[in-house]
Amino acid sequence: MTDPDQSASSSGGCACRGVRYRIKGPPRSVANCHCEPCRRITGHFMAATAANVGDVIFEAAETLCWYDSTDTVQYGFCGTCGSTLFWRATDKPDHLSITAGTLDTPTGLTTTLALFGADASDYHRLDPDIETVDHDRQLPSTDT
Repeated sequence: MTDPDQSASSSGGCACRGVRYRIKGPPRSVANCHCEPCRRITGHFMAATAANVGDVIFEAAETLCWYDSTDTVQYGFCGTCGSTLFWRATDKPDHLSITAGTLDTPTGLTTTLALFGADASDYHRLDPDIETVDHDRQLPSTDT
């Protein structure tokens, strides 16, 4: 689901600006993933929007590195500052999840879903106003 008030494009990047990107068109609303791999790679949970790969334009990517978490999942991060930036699955080559915290504000996005809610760490309280499922769910990359 795309937020209707989202502007025509968004931009973002890592803390040191070694990676900068722009998204053509509106990104999907934010989903929080509480699965163990996402918790470990981010230090809390993955809050991510998404876009079609062809809609993400890199303005700088000199420090972008990819970590193969498994044979089917990769996390993109900055090799200089360590910012977690992206998530992608090899079986969805046209889909790129983008960590919401790396978007320039204001984003105009809202969080609409929590995935793997049963895996949320014991220190974290899930938001009762956000739909929570205890598994993954097929989400559209955008409403386009």
